[in-house]
Amino acid sequence: MEKWILLLKLFFSFIQVGLFSVGGGYAAIPLIQYQIVEVHGLLTMEEFSDLITIAEMTPGPISINSATFVGMRLAGIPGVLLCSIGCVIPAFIICLILARIYYKYRNVSGVQTVLAALRPAVVALIASAGMSILLLALFKAEKEDIVFADFRYIEAILFAGGLFLIRKYKVNAVIVIFGTGIVGTIFYLLLSI
Repeated sequence: MEKWILLLKLFFSFIQVGLFSVGGGYAAIPLIQYQIVEVHGLLTMEEFSDLITIAEMTPGPISINSATFVGMRLAGIPGVLLCSIGCVIPAFIICLILARIYYKYRNVSGVQTVLAALRPAVVALIASAGMSILLLALFKAEKEDIVFADFRYIEAILFAGGLFLIRKYKVNAVIVIFGTGIVGTIFYLLLSI
């Protein structure tokens, strides 16, 4: 019976994620974090960060990948199905309704005003998710538990180097991800010797 309760929690959590992740996959990350880590306590922030990292590296939309990985980690194949379906159903229904409305009223200035007003909220959601993961990488702690003495220099150098390569030289993000993973592994292997 406990497994069914977990599956229902996951399904309804991902319905909420799908319903409120305005702005796409990256906007869903803080919502998934809130539901899975904070509300239900099903994963630690570190486990969640690891799953998001894996979901980011795999092909496909990050919200569906995250739902798939969280579902698999917590409840196996039934969890994968329910989390993924829960994440997709609200977006599917909303897209059908909004597409109909948009094509009917797209020339109305109020519609353009509403869309323009939503953009800053989407940017804020994405920035919030990015900051949570960055703080976890640099301090191995959530924002409430940051101790500056625990600053992780190797991760900071890898982050700054990766950001520089992506922004300045337009290096493909996949190459940067694998490159920093390899360099970080080498650093930690050398430090453990």
